[in-house]
Amino acid sequence: MSTIEMHLEEVRSQLDRVTAAEARAAMSAGAVLVDTRTETQRARYGEVPGALVINRTILEWRLDPTSANAVQEALGDPLVIVLCQEGYSSSLAAASLRSLGVNATDVVGGFDAWHVGWDAEIEGAQADLLQRSGLMAGASHH
Repeated sequence: MSTIEMHLEEVRSQLDRVTAAEARAAMSAGAVLVDTRTETQRARYGEVPGALVINRTILEWRLDPTSANAVQEALGDPLVIVLCQEGYSSSLAAASLRSLGVNATDVVGGFDAWHVGWDAEIEGAQADLLQRSGLMAGASHH
C-alpha cells in the first residue's frame, strides 16, 4: 500500500463520512455542501444544485471562520460536507478543515455517487408522478 493510500485510510478513519442521500438530507437541515471539483469537471459532469463552489487551493481560507477571507456560509459552525469527483481528495480536504476546528466530512464516492443517487431519485420521482397521473403504461384509465 502506498503512503498516500495509508494516509487516506487514516484520515477516513477519523471522519464520519456520509452517503449522497445523507448529504442531501443534511443540506435540508442546514449543512453546507462544498463542491471542490475543477471548473472543467463541473462543466463536463454537471453542477450540484445548492452547492457552494470553492476551489480546493483556497478551501481552508474560505471555510475557517476565523479567517479574514472566510465566506459567510462558514460562520455559525455549520456542518461542512466536501464533495470532489470520486471521494478521494474530499476526504483529505475534510480532514484538513477538521484540523482547523471546522465541523467537516465528505461524501463517499463523491460526485459520481451523488449523480447516480440523484438520477435514481429523479427517475423514482418521475415514475411516482406518472403513476399518480395515470400516464404510466398499464395504469388504469377511469
